[in-house]
Amino acid sequence: MDDMVRARRDEPQTDFVYCSGAITEVLKFGSCQLHSGHKVLFLILPGNPGVVGFYRTFMQTLHSMFGYRHPVWAVSHAGHCVPPDSMDMVEDASSAAEGDVFGLNGQIEHKLAFIRKHVPRETSLVLVGHSIGCYIILEVMKRDPELKVTKAIMLFPTIERMAQTPQGKVMTPVLCHMRYVAYLPLFLLSLLPEGLKTSLIKLVFGGIRSLDHSVVQPTVGLLNGDCAANAMYMGGQEMRTVLERDNTTIRKNLDKLIFYYGATDHWCPVQYYHDIKQDFPHGDFRLCENGFRHAFVLDTGREVAKMVVEWISGDLRT
Repeated sequence: MDDMVRARRDEPQTDFVYCSGAITEVLKFGSCQLHSGHKVLFLILPGNPGVVGFYRTFMQTLHSMFGYRHPVWAVSHAGHCVPPDSMDMVEDASSAAEGDVFGLNGQIEHKLAFIRKHVPRETSLVLVGHSIGCYIILEVMKRDPELKVTKAIMLFPTIERMAQTPQGKVMTPVLCHMRYVAYLPLFLLSLLPEGLKTSLIKLVFGGIRSLDHSVVQPTVGLLNGDCAANAMYMGGQEMRTVLERDNTTIRKNLDKLIFYYGATDHWCPVQYYHDIKQDFPHGDFRLCENGFRHAFVLDTGREVAKMVVEWISGDLRT
């Protein structure tokens, strides 16, 4: 009986909603509707592509290790998910275009809109950002300083000088100047049968020895041309926008922030870790000693979640 209860708890719910006029996928472990009795919510803000299914193992581990006490949600980036048959990519094309909801600023406003609509103001938030999700967290905290943020976990943070990083130097011309070239092959891939798409993804991931197979289907969804195009559009804006580190917001929230930098992260060189640590000697900055990749969800989601639990369990004791 206990195993059956645990299995039900470990099974998430997926909701599709319109937020800022664009399709949004929300993956939920634990309570699917929040009320004033919910004291804490873990909210995952993903990297790019902002596909919540990538974080399933990470989220399930957080949920179970905190004794299923706190709901754990992840909100996709606008337009980074395949809409169900009954819904379109956008609810209102004109308003979505006006707000540039698929751009970086639009995605920040999209997260603020989601929180305001779905999270009671009295609920304490543990924000967990990955990659560009960390930049979005800083912007959310700056734009709504009254939010009850208990902790903000910044995993492999891309919060500065993105275009100057080794990966940024490669991807900037692709995302900013050659993006449309990729649209035709993406469109052709989207026409393939689902089984063939799945086989292709497994082939691409074949070199990852400890691959978390729960990431395969979410990746297949990315081969929908619109999702990939929206992710690339956002990526191009990241290269142009994420320049100087927002030291003012970091300083104001330093006691709430935990940063975790990769030792071999081509999106965020180790020098960035040393720079921020020098600028904020009293901050909580950690350098990976485990060889985890930037895209940790591919193979070490469980291990990273266990670390996060260790870091913040003292802050959540009641």
